[in-house]
Amino acid sequence: MIRPLRPPSEFRGVFRDDLPARAVYAEAAGIARATPIAIAVPVDAADVIALARWSHDTGTPLIPRGSGSSMSGGAVGAGVTVDLSSLNALGPIADGHILVGPGAIRSRVDAAAARGGLRFPVDPSSGAFCTIGGMTATNAAGAHSLLHGSMRPWVTALDCVFADGRREVIRRGVPHQWSETERLAVRKNSSGYYLGGDLVDLLVGSEGTLAFFVGIELALDARPVSTTSISAAFSTLEGAVAGATVAREAGAAACELLEKTFLDFAQADFPADTEAVLLIDFEDSRSGLDLPEAGRIDIAREPKAQRALWELRHAASPILRQLDPGLKSMQFIEDGCVPPGRLAEYVRGVRAALDEQRVRGVIFGHAGDAHVHINPLIDVRDGFWRDRVAALLADVAALTARLGGTLTGEHGDGRLRTPLLDTVWHQRETLARFAEVKRAFDPDHRLNPGVKVPLPGQQPLGDIKYDPALPPPPPAAARVLARVERERAYATPRLTLLAETS
Repeated sequence: MIRPLRPPSEFRGVFRDDLPARAVYAEAAGIARATPIAIAVPVDAADVIALARWSHDTGTPLIPRGSGSSMSGGAVGAGVTVDLSSLNALGPIADGHILVGPGAIRSRVDAAAARGGLRFPVDPSSGAFCTIGGMTATNAAGAHSLLHGSMRPWVTALDCVFADGRREVIRRGVPHQWSETERLAVRKNSSGYYLGGDLVDLLVGSEGTLAFFVGIELALDARPVSTTSISAAFSTLEGAVAGATVAREAGAAACELLEKTFLDFAQADFPADTEAVLLIDFEDSRSGLDLPEAGRIDIAREPKAQRALWELRHAASPILRQLDPGLKSMQFIEDGCVPPGRLAEYVRGVRAALDEQRVRGVIFGHAGDAHVHINPLIDVRDGFWRDRVAALLADVAALTARLGGTLTGEHGDGRLRTPLLDTVWHQRETLARFAEVKRAFDPDHRLNPGVKVPLPGQQPLGDIKYDPALPPPPPAAARVLARVERERAYATPRLTLLAETS
C-alpha cells in the first residue's frame, strides 16, 4: 500500500494528493501533460518557507505555478505543484512603485495603477488572467514591449524564498558572480539565465528554478495622454518587415504582424493580394509614419475605433477553437525571435517547414521585435502526428539557430525548450555557466527540475495533452480542464473550479 504524502507539520494551506486534484494541475496552456504527486496551496510566505525546508529535507521536487497560462511546460511536472495564486495582495502605490504578491493578476495590478494615474506597461495578451509571479518568472512581454521592454527592467525588488527555506529581499544593485559568455542578437530573449545585469536581473526569467518569489516590487509608468492606432496592409512580406523597421525607428509603442495564414483564418476584409498586415500603436505625440509600400492604411485616434482595429489581433482564436475536433492548435514552435533583419526569412522558413509536414498553421506576432508566434494545426487522427510535431520542432529550432535567434522571446524555456538550449547557445561555456548558476542556488535540483538546466536524457516532447491514446482524467477533472480551455478560465484557481464542478 502506498502511503499518502504528508505536508510539513507547520504548513497551514491546502494540501491534496487525490487524483482529481492532481489531474487538474497536470496541464497548463501549453501542450504538455505531467501529473504532479500532490498540490500545495500556501496561504502566505511562511507556508512557502515551510514547503522549501520540507523539500530540502525530504528531496521532494517543487513546481511553482501561478494561473497556469504558461506555454512551455514550466508549470507542470512530476513533483509537488505549489499554487501561489492565494498570495495575491496588492500594496499601496508609493513613489511610482507597487509591491504585489506573485499571485496578483496583471490586469488588476494595472487597474490599481490606473487609479493612481499610472500604468503597468508590460501587457501580454494573457493579461486578464496571468499572474505577476508567472510574468516575472518567464521575463514576459507583450505587444507594447516594443517601446517599454519586457518584465526585467520593471522589477525593482524580489522577496525570495530560496531552496533551503532562507528568505531574503533582493533589491536592485546587488551583484552576482557570473559574467556573460555569449549574447544573442535579438531584441527579446527568455532563454537560459540572464547573466548581463545584477542579481534581480538574473532572478527575473529564471522560471522558478532558483527561488520562489513571494513578493515583487514593480516600477510603474505614466499613462499616455493620447494614442494613435494604424492598420497597414502589405502585398509582400518583405514590405511588411520594412514597415515594421520604419515603425520601430519612428518610436512606435507596438507593431504587430498578422501574416496571411492568420488573415485567412480570421476571415479579415483586406485586398486579395494582402500577404501581411501591421497593427501599430503610437503614444502621445509620436504619430508620424511613412509607409510607402502599404497598399491600404487605416488610422484610428478615438478609443472605440482603436479597439475595432485591435480586435483583429484576437479574431483568429475563437475560430481556431471551433475547428474540426480532430484538429488541435498546438503551441510548441510558438515563441521564436530572430534578429530584425531576418524576420521575412524566418517566416518563409516556418511556412516551408509547415508545408514539408503537410500541416496548416497560423502565424502572427510582434513584428517590431521580429518575434513570431506560430500555431500549427495538428490532426491527431493521423497515425504519424507525433512524428510531424517532432519534425516541425526540430526544423524550426534549426532554422532559428541558423538565423541567430532564440527559441523563446517571452514564454520561457520550460520543459519543452530546455533540452534544446544547446541548439541556440553555441558556446559550451554558456551552458556550463547556466549549470553552475543552478548548482549555486539549488544544488539538489529541487526547484522546478528540468527547467533551464536539462536532466539526464530529458526530451522536449513528453506526454501531449491532446493525445487520444492517453488515459482520460477523472470526469470532474476533465470538465475543469475543458472549461479552462474553452473559457480561458485561468484566473480562477484550479481547486476552486474543481469544487464548483464536483
